[in-house]
Amino acid sequence: MCDMAHYNGLIATGLMNDPFEYCDVVTSTTHKSLRGPRAGIIFCKRQYIDQINFAVFPMLQGGPHNVAIAALAVQMAEVQTPEFKAYQEQVVKNSKAMSAALLKEGEVLTCGGSINHLVMWDLRQHGITGSKIEKLLDVMHITTNKNSMIGDKSAVNPGGIRLGTGAMTTRGMVEADMERIAGYLMRSVKIAKRIQETHGKKLVDFMANLEGDEEIT
Repeated sequence: MCDMAHYNGLIATGLMNDPFEYCDVVTSTTHKSLRGPRAGIIFCKRQYIDQINFAVFPMLQGGPHNVAIAALAVQMAEVQTPEFKAYQEQVVKNSKAMSAALLKEGEVLTCGGSINHLVMWDLRQHGITGSKIEKLLDVMHITTNKNSMIGDKSAVNPGGIRLGTGAMTTRGMVEADMERIAGYLMRSVKIAKRIQETHGKKLVDFMANLEGDEEIT
């Protein structure tokens, strides 16, 4: 079994190996790199169809939403176009560009970079948690996800941030834009360290002094 929720768009365009050769069941969301409606989808070998269909409905969920099914059909048609493949190729280029810009600043990335749409940024060398950087970047109108890093002892205080380039690429951004965004990310670290040094390490104190910070606002 494989869940390909994050990288399904890359698989659909042949930029990553697909799991169907090896798996009996493949699950996925449809709203991430596939860029479709918020939904889920299950592929399986013929012998499992009846069991899975029964487990989904009526056992686990109610009736299907026809608008979501129609939206997914439209997106599946788009996935087959040259334009969608070009989009996915740019997603990867942007991810590599962002990785390179952060590495140039001496930052630590899981696996030393990226070959897909994700950049896993390890913040532990700065003494700052991913939770704090996530909240600070929200105020800067940059949406990210806090993320546990290898070796973290608690998911409550994760050591890193997960960055993705799909939404930015959809907005027409290219490699040069990733370098500029990396600059904003580095600035967020400096701001976070200053707030933490002034007001302490507790997240509640960090949040209390975040909104009114003059450098952010």
